[in-house]
Amino acid sequence: MAVTLHLAQQADADELLSRSPLALLVGMLLDQQVPMETAFRGPWVVAERLGVADLDAQRIAGYDEEEFAALFARKPAVHRYPGAMAKRTQQLCRYLVAEYGGEAEAVWRGAGSGAELLRRVGALPGFGEQKARIFVALLGKQLGVRPEGWREAAGPYGEDGCHRSVADIRDAATLSEVRADKQQAKAAAKAAKAGQG
Repeated sequence: MAVTLHLAQQADADELLSRSPLALLVGMLLDQQVPMETAFRGPWVVAERLGVADLDAQRIAGYDEEEFAALFARKPAVHRYPGAMAKRTQQLCRYLVAEYGGEAEAVWRGAGSGAELLRRVGALPGFGEQKARIFVALLGKQLGVRPEGWREAAGPYGEDGCHRSVADIRDAATLSEVRADKQQAKAAAKAAKAGQG
C-alpha cells in the first residue's frame, strides 16, 4: 500500500496500518466501544508487545490463548474488553490462515465486484454488516480497491464527501468531522426514540 493512513493519529501506528493489511483488519476489528484512534493504535501496541515489526496471522493464530489475552490486558490495555478482543483477533487470524493462507490482502485482492468484496469482508469473524460496509468504503476511498459497485456495496459510507466513518479520516480535522457526524447521528436517534415514547 503506497498510501499513508491517519486512523491512529500516531505516526508509528499509522505507518504500520499503511503497510500491513493485517494490522488494518485488526484495527477495524477493534473499532467498537473505544475511541477510533485507540482501536487503530491497537495493532501497533500488539506488535510492540510481541516484539515484532509486523503482525503475522499464522503466529497470532497459533499463540497460546491465555498468553495472548494477557498481552491484550497488560496496562494500558489494548481494548476496553481485552479478553474478548484478544479472542476475536485470534479467530480472525485463524480464519485468514484457513481461507487465505494467512494473507490479509487476499481478502480484497481480485474481488470481481463490490458485492463480492462485501461478501468476503462480511464473512470475516467479528465483521458484521455495518463494519463490513465501512471497511469496503475505507478500501475504496483510501486504498484504491474499487471493483465495480464498491460504493453501492459500502452503502451510505461509500458516498463521496461524507464524514460518516473511519473511511473518511485523512487527518486530525477530518477525524473531528467524523466524530461530530457520529454525535449528531446519536442525538437524532435519541430524539427519534424519545418521540416514540
